[in-house]
Amino acid sequence: MTGVLISTRWSAIPTAALAAIGLALVLVGWKALVIVAGYPPFILPPPETVAVRFVTAWADGTIAPHALATLLEVLIGFGVGAGAAIVTGYGLARLPLAERLLSPYIVAAQATPILAIAPLLALWFGTGLATKVLICALIVFFPVAIATMVGIRAVDAGLLELARSLRATRRQVVTTLEIPAALPSIFGGLRVGATLAVVGAIVGEWAGAERGLGVLVNLARGSLYDTPLLFATLLTIALLGVALYGLVVLAEHRLVRPR
Repeated sequence: MTGVLISTRWSAIPTAALAAIGLALVLVGWKALVIVAGYPPFILPPPETVAVRFVTAWADGTIAPHALATLLEVLIGFGVGAGAAIVTGYGLARLPLAERLLSPYIVAAQATPILAIAPLLALWFGTGLATKVLICALIVFFPVAIATMVGIRAVDAGLLELARSLRATRRQVVTTLEIPAALPSIFGGLRVGATLAVVGAIVGEWAGAERGLGVLVNLARGSLYDTPLLFATLLTIALLGVALYGLVVLAEHRLVRPR
């Protein structure tokens, strides 16, 4: 009974408040670690130093152009990868021969570390936007394709039979029955893909780029030797991932859950 009451009390706390509590605990622990361990700022700067560097780096234009470059790569890569994955996932679900032919290659491509593929893609396609978009699309593709395939296969066979008995066209079945029924599963894959798209962009920038948050990470830890800027850049990357994830969740709430 006590456990139920505690669970009820926690569930009554808004998500934003819980997130704020969690952040406060992390900052307190971080500050305590700096004080107790006695790390110098160039190894582990205190949170207030990182906060000041974060603000100044945005104010003086250090982070902004790199963040915009990464954001463009992420948005295009996520759109391309997710779109191709949904089409492919549907084909895998409805065409058994296609699944038997393509699944081994899709799994093999996913099993190959993106860090190993990125330099090769940069060698083939250069260090421009196309390479970063391709890397983002590749890393987004697998979870969305599998989620789509699982969602389409889970559509109630009775509903499909009912649609056929009502002489629904193939297009009507896809757009009004299969895709809507599979949306919860598809959005599960999109949530994963949203965060992986940011990872893909950073990896692509490490493979070769003139601008981007991945480039700034290398500069901050290398020639600039600016650890607070490194932390500020990592914070920006994390916020970018959280924002993209939040947009996917918002779209899911509007399209899937009843109002």
